[in-house]
Amino acid sequence: MEEKTLGLRNVVSVSVGLVIATSCLVSLGQGAGKIGDMFIVSMIIACLFNMLTMATMSELNALMPNVTGGLAQYTLAGIGPIPTIVLMVGGYMVSNILSCGVEASIFSYAMGQIIPLPLPNYFWTVLASVIILIANLHGVDMFAKVQDLVSYLLLGSMLVMGLIGVFKLGTGTVVNQPAVMNVTPKNVISMTAVAFWLFIGAEYAIPISKNVKNARRNVPLGMFIGLGLICLIQSIMVLGFHNYTKWSDLSSSAAPHLLYGMALLGKPGQVWMTFVSALAVVSTQNSTVQGLSSIFAGMSRTNLMPQIFGKQNKHHVSPFGIWFITIFILVSAYISQDSSDRISFLILVGSVFWMASYITAHVDLLVFRHRLPKAPRTFKVPFGPVLPLIGIAGTVYMIVNISTDPVERAQILGVTGIILLILFVYSLFWIHYKMKIPAFKPVPMEKVLAMENSMYYKIRKERGIWK
Repeated sequence: MEEKTLGLRNVVSVSVGLVIATSCLVSLGQGAGKIGDMFIVSMIIACLFNMLTMATMSELNALMPNVTGGLAQYTLAGIGPIPTIVLMVGGYMVSNILSCGVEASIFSYAMGQIIPLPLPNYFWTVLASVIILIANLHGVDMFAKVQDLVSYLLLGSMLVMGLIGVFKLGTGTVVNQPAVMNVTPKNVISMTAVAFWLFIGAEYAIPISKNVKNARRNVPLGMFIGLGLICLIQSIMVLGFHNYTKWSDLSSSAAPHLLYGMALLGKPGQVWMTFVSALAVVSTQNSTVQGLSSIFAGMSRTNLMPQIFGKQNKHHVSPFGIWFITIFILVSAYISQDSSDRISFLILVGSVFWMASYITAHVDLLVFRHRLPKAPRTFKVPFGPVLPLIGIAGTVYMIVNISTDPVERAQILGVTGIILLILFVYSLFWIHYKMKIPAFKPVPMEKVLAMENSMYYKIRKERGIWK
């Protein structure tokens, strides 16, 4: 039996890892710049909705423990292969690779400003990606060590920078401005769509649950603690923004975190925030590479993706998936160097897929509650179907309000629709010719769990069922 090497601390660091990103720091500054300190209320609402999703994920994990692909396998058993391929490929691969690419691009630009070497800024992206690649190829234990160091340094740095601002201990000039701006209930609620991005990704702790000691307690608790820590620290950052940066400057800045660092401590503050950006990029990309490769390995075991994604090295990780994701992140980062606006738009498109995958998780849970009401669960979301239904309603609201600009919102939803159509057609062909199972019929849970065994695919291949 494989030894469980990870604990609650590791779950928290993984939960934090993907959530805290440079784009989140940008969203944090721009959200605060529009309504001031009241953005904290929007953040709390968004955090609670994400906690609902993490509770749903925890119950799904309790029903189907130790499945490598997480949500992919829950959805395959819950509502069938079509939404599994469409939402997992669209919601995870596209959005994560695009977001990691633009994260790396912003980081490399900041490093180029702080350390003016006779090298292209893209050098910093390649360097960080190679280090993360090597760490992940050496197994989940090495991944966790890197993640622990980076995540807690990141949280600590943000906390200290925020507290310096809150208590007016910076070397910069304190700004006198109103605590809130343009505050109406509608504005506060509408800004939850911006705040929602600050908490997406905590579920990446689910794929490592099979390596976690006392996963029944530590996985859900770690995700909740991670989200709570992020909400607290980012709230402190907003209060720090209030004292040292004008709201109007924050809302119009492409890098509000660097603006805050300069206003707070001058050049040392800018360097410090660049260091925070570097930690955020390493944390985000490290979680993405590990999480996505695990999810793809699980999908390959169910024949939802090519089998090469499931082949493991001596460290029990899937090298092809790790290389595949790293290469496409590098491609995305290279493209985004000269077109960050376009890539940022695509990230919003990806966020719609991500939110759709969260809705799917709630639907999966409601289906299993109806289909398997007496199945044993080590974790159960309280109050029957009420909380999942609230989660669905709230996330739909986020999608509808993905942008405050009606034209941009229509463009985002239009592009999303086109991508969905392409993925739908692809999934129909893959399921018919490769999987040879009904496209719209859920796969029995016991069969999905059996797919974790490598013999399942081998037997079906020998019988000519799967190619």
